[in-house]
Parts: sequence; structure tokens; C-alpha cells
Amino acid sequence: MKSIDRLSLEQRVGQMFMCGFHGQHADEQINKLIRDYHVGGVIYFRRNVESVGQLTRLSADLQAIAADAGELPLMISVDQEGGMVARIDKEGVTQVPGNMALGAAGKPDYTLECAQILGRELKSIGIDMNLAPVVDVNNNVLNPVIGVRSYGENAESVAVHGAAAIKGYQSQGIAATAKHFPGHGDTAVDSHLGMVTVPHDRDRLEQIELLPFRRAIEAGVDAIMTAHVIFPTIEPEPIPATLSRKVLTGLLREEMGFDGIIITDCLEMHAISKPYGVAEAAIRAVEAGADLVLVSHTLQDQISAVEAVVEAVQSGRIAEATVNRALERIIAWKAARCGQWGNYLVSLEADDAVGAVPDRTDVGELFFTSQEKDESPRSLASIESTLNEIASNSITVVHDEGLLPLNPEQDVYVIWPEVVQRTEVDEPWSHTDSLGVALSQRRGRVREYKITTQPTYDEADRILKDVSEGDQIIVCTYTSAGHLPKGQQHLVEKLSEKYSLIVVALRNPYDLLEIPKPGCYVCTYENTPAVVRTLSLVLTGELQSTGSLPVSLC
Repeated sequence: MKSIDRLSLEQRVGQMFMCGFHGQHADEQINKLIRDYHVGGVIYFRRNVESVGQLTRLSADLQAIAADAGELPLMISVDQEGGMVARIDKEGVTQVPGNMALGAAGKPDYTLECAQILGRELKSIGIDMNLAPVVDVNNNVLNPVIGVRSYGENAESVAVHGAAAIKGYQSQGIAATAKHFPGHGDTAVDSHLGMVTVPHDRDRLEQIELLPFRRAIEAGVDAIMTAHVIFPTIEPEPIPATLSRKVLTGLLREEMGFDGIIITDCLEMHAISKPYGVAEAAIRAVEAGADLVLVSHTLQDQISAVEAVVEAVQSGRIAEATVNRALERIIAWKAARCGQWGNYLVSLEADDAVGAVPDRTDVGELFFTSQEKDESPRSLASIESTLNEIASNSITVVHDEGLLPLNPEQDVYVIWPEVVQRTEVDEPWSHTDSLGVALSQRRGRVREYKITTQPTYDEADRILKDVSEGDQIIVCTYTSAGHLPKGQQHLVEKLSEKYSLIVVALRNPYDLLEIPKPGCYVCTYENTPAVVRTLSLVLTGELQSTGSLPVSLC
């Protein structure tokens, strides 16, 4: 490809990197990465988002920087999975249900519709790749990192929902990214924190872990993200999939026939950075067959990784043809997905093309054009109606001994955990909608006691003293990873000794496995506003929930 030949080695290698930065404006870090290190991709985190308007301007500014520097247009991405994983939780971007809620609703058409809604909105603010859907099959009750990010434990169901999401995103000009290959569902360690192994034989992997990825490839998925997980059946050496040529090239490329973009999960995660270092890992990932290397946070790690790959090509450790093949895939994707920016990419074939970039003032208008985008936007009322419908079809009443609907003649006591979650990059955030507030809007006799997700035993004991015999008691639990926190377990255990409880699992349905069996157990899979509103209707009997558990509680 003539356009590749016209790019320097440094430009070609830079196009293979996707990097994050820390500002809500184009700061020194991202300017340096684009202008000096030619990075071709940017990833947004919550730290980059003040509002949808600000993010739209930021996307245009970043594209303008690339244009001014004579670089190819950027690939801008985000982790907007839905439910509890939403980097953009501001007005203007719909908070669509997460995967396990969609799995509980059991209607792939809902999954398709949510991806179309979200895809349209992401495209409108200058994002053209969503690092979703998760197609890991969550069949490990102690999985600390996937959980409700999965559609469930049934591989066929996960595959169907995953293909629907891929179709929905890509119909709006957004690249979908199936992750985490070859499968992160049956793990009990978070790869952000350490190395993990999936030891199953090949027959089992084909039936469970690999099935959704095969279906994703059949659905034409644009990208697949790797897992920092060891699969000894595929790679005999103790090497995580991200760095294994047997996994990325042998299995994914050659055997499974995937010819889209292979992107690594972030190399700063401890499963990679601690044993290998980010720079060495970047070299090994490219050697293994990755096209796009993700380094999300630290400028020095980002620079070291880019420079290491350049040096590896110069020394002959990485063949120049390997870089060129990766760049061909990236350029082909950018030409297909970036609307009128594709005209610039095609023009690179001309002798005088380099530097013939659009004027800075035109960048935003050009970038936000998509040939595939459906031009029939839905009204906000229609979208809200859909979200409420999905919520009523996903909320699952697992067990009830006649405690529902709530008795309007009795007081209701709601114990609500205030969620303040910190992600792997220490970004605090919270959901403020509470069940007590939602119920009080429907009936007056509601008392709410807010706790942290890690309540002390003393805190639990104070609640015990405040509850009376005549109360209907609703305890909401919240587990973000692994086990239900001990303080929440203690609270439920002590209340269960005296009262018949309604327990609502606001995220992890597996909470039931760590508490005495309550009189009523309800799973919501997330505590987003639409779900909390709908939950209040289910508890009062104004709405019947029809969700089915997408995982086993045994």
C-alpha cells in the first residue's frame, strides 16, 4: 500500500498505539503523544468527561491536532459497556442497561436496540470505537472483574446477545470490540491486579469460552480485545493470551479466521506490567499479532512502549512487514468508519497527498459524518419508555414467601448502600438514585438508612436498634467484585435472626450465596436510575417483573 510506504517508521508504529490522558481538554500529555509519537488512537475515561458538549469539543480538538501535525485521523474509543460500566454518565448519553440485565430480559432485540441508541450518541460526540460488548461467559461465582458485565453463564445466550450488540453498534458507524479473548469469565482473580489461568481442555473451551467469539467473527465484528489470562491448553508456556503468538495468530487469526483489528487490554494492568514491564510487553504483543496496543494512563509508560517497538523494528526483532500488516488493517478501518475523513485516507495514495489535510475549522464537521449512520433519531420519551420496559423485563424475583407486594398499611424500612466506586485508575463516582426516594414518591411511610458498601459491625448494630417489629424491611446489597462485604453479610445475618427480609441485590446476583435465605430475594443487576424507578413499581405491585436469572445460584 503506497500510503504506508510514505509514512516513517515512527509514524507507522505510533498508529499502532491507543493512549489515554488525564485532562478534560487537550493537555500536554495527549499533544505530545499525537505530535511527537504519532499515536493513532485515544481512549476516554471518566476523568476526561465534564459534559457531553465538552467531550464533543474535545473530540474535534484532538482530531484538529492530528490534522495540524499531518497525522492520520485518530481512532477515539471509550469503555461504554452499559449498566455499571459507563465512562460517560452525563446528560446527553443514554445510560443503557448492562449485559447481565439484558441477559435476564432474554430478548436480543433489546440488546440490538440499546447498542443502536448508544452507538448513535457516541458517534455524535466524536467517538468511533466502543470497547464493548463483553462476550465472556461468566460461570465462576467468584469472578471479581466480569460478573454483571457478562450476559450470563450460557455460552449460546452470550453469543446471541453479543452478535446483536455488534450489529447495533456497527450499524451506527461505531466499531464494536468483542472482549476479552479467549475468555475471562471463568476466573477468580482480577487481571488488573495479578495473573490468572483458565486451565480447561480444548473441548470445554470450544463449547464455552470460544463460542461467543466465533459468533462475533461471523457477525463481522471490527475488533477483538485480548485477555491477560493464561490458557495452557492453547499456549504451553506460562504466557498470557495478550503476549502469545499461539493465541493471537495461531488461534484467532489462522484457525478462527479473524482479519479485523486485534487490540490488547491495557498493558498497565498488573498481570502484564509487573512481570514484563509495559515496554517489553508492547514488543511481545506486537510479536504475538496485536495490531493496536492499549496503554491507558501513564505518559512515561506510553512513550517507553512506543520507543521500544520502534527500536525492536530497527533491530530486526519485529519484522517491518508485521507493522505494515497491522497498519493496513488500521487504515482500512479508518477509511471505512470515519466518514469524510475516508477521503483524506484514500488521498494518501496520491503523490502529493501527505500533509493535504482538511482545514482545522472543518475538522469537527468532517469527523462527525458517517455513511452508515441511521438518520432517524428516536425521541427521548421513546428511549425512556424502552429503558423502563427492559428494566421490568430484567428485574428478577428469585424467591418470595408472600412479602410482595408491599403492604400499604405498614411502614417500609429501606437500607440502602451508597455506592462510591473507584475504578482501576482511581476515579470516584456514585449513583445517587435511591430506592427509599423512589418508594417515598409512591407512598409516604418510608424510612431510609444509608450505609456504605463496607459498613462496620457497629453501623449494622445501630440499624438493628432502629428497626421495629411492624416494619417491612428491605435490605439492598451491593457487591462490585468477588465476595459480599463482611459488614453487609453481618447486617443481613443479624436482621434475619428477628425478621423476614426482602433482600435486593443491586449488582451481583451471587450475593444470595453468602447470606441466610431471606423471605424474598430480588436481583436487579445494576442500580441505574431506570432500574431503581422500576424496582419501586415491582415492590409495590404496580408492575410485574418477568426477568429470569442468567446465572445459577448454587
